[in-house]
Amino acid sequence: MNRTDRLLAIILALQGKGRQRAEDLAETFETSKRTIYRDIQALGEAGVPIISIPGLGYSLMKGYFLPPLSFTTDEATMLILGSDLMAQSFDAQYRSAALSASRKIENVLPEKLLDEVHYLQDSIRFVTTDAMEQPTETEKLLQVRRAILQRNTIRFRYFTRHPSSIAEVEGESGVSIRRHTSAAPTAPAKSTREADPYGLVHFLNAWHVIAYCHLRQDIRNFRLDRIDDLVLLPKTFQRPANFRMGESQSGQRTRMFVRVLFDTEVARWVRESRFYYITSQELTPDGLLVTLKPHQESEVLQWLLSWGSHVRVLEPESLRQLIAEEAHGMLRNHREG
Repeated sequence: MNRTDRLLAIILALQGKGRQRAEDLAETFETSKRTIYRDIQALGEAGVPIISIPGLGYSLMKGYFLPPLSFTTDEATMLILGSDLMAQSFDAQYRSAALSASRKIENVLPEKLLDEVHYLQDSIRFVTTDAMEQPTETEKLLQVRRAILQRNTIRFRYFTRHPSSIAEVEGESGVSIRRHTSAAPTAPAKSTREADPYGLVHFLNAWHVIAYCHLRQDIRNFRLDRIDDLVLLPKTFQRPANFRMGESQSGQRTRMFVRVLFDTEVARWVRESRFYYITSQELTPDGLLVTLKPHQESEVLQWLLSWGSHVRVLEPESLRQLIAEEAHGMLRNHREG
C-alpha cells in the first residue's frame, strides 16, 4: 500500500472504528509506529482535524466526514441495484429510506456514469416475493424490528406445521403444556412463546425471527408468518457478545444427516432448486447423491415428497419410514376417492 492510499485508509479507520492507538494502526497497515506518527502529522498538516490523547490514541473531531466518494460504474450500479432490492423486500419505512439513498447516489454521479448506471439498471431486475403486502405482516415486522432495537422480550402465539415428538399445546389457563405425540396432528400445533429477538433473516421468500426461546432455552428460528398476537414486553435482554447471525442458523442447533438419491433425469432440476438445506451434491452412476443437514425431518419432508418417485431416501431410516407412511396415506386417500 502506497502512502496516499494509507493516509486515506487511516481516515476511514478513524471514521469507522473511532479512537485508534498508533500500535493498532501499525498492525492494521503492517507498518511501524514511527511511520504512523509521520502519517498522522501529515494528515494534521493537510487540515484533517485529528485529536490525540496520550495513552488512548487518535480520533477524528466530531462532525468531520470525508467529501463524497467517487464510484466506478460497477460500484454505483451495485449500490443502486441493492437499494432497489431492499426497497422490494422491506416495509414502507425502510423502502422509503432505500429509495432516498438511491437518489442521493444518483445525484453525485457524473452524467456519463449516471447514463451507464441507468442503462444497466433497466437491464437487470430482481424479482422477489413481496412478503409485506399484507398489513398484518407489515405490522409484525415493525414490532420485531422495534423489539430488536430496544432489546425487548416478545410474547406471541406460534403455529408449527410439523411438531416434534414433544409438542406444546396451550391449556385453558393460557399456560403451555408439553405432551408426547405419536403422530402428526391434522391441525397445526400452537403454543405461546416468550423470546428475546436477536435478528431478522429473509430467505425462502419469508421473514424469520432469530431469537432465544425461553421455552426451549436455546436459539430458535421463528417464521414471521406463523406468529400471531405479537406483544412487546417491558422486560429487556442483552444479546450475547459472541452471537453471530450466520452461526445462529447453523452452529447453535444439532443438525441431522440426510442422504437421498435422485434419478439422473431430474438431477438438473434438483440442482436448479437450490434447496436451503443441501450441503453437497454428487453425480453417480446411480443418480444424483444429495446430502442435506436439516434440524429435523419435517424441514425436508415436503420438499422430498414433491419429487415423487424420482427420489429415494438412503438415510436415516426414520425419514424413510416417514416418507413411506405419507405415501401410503396418499394412496389410501386416492383409492377411497
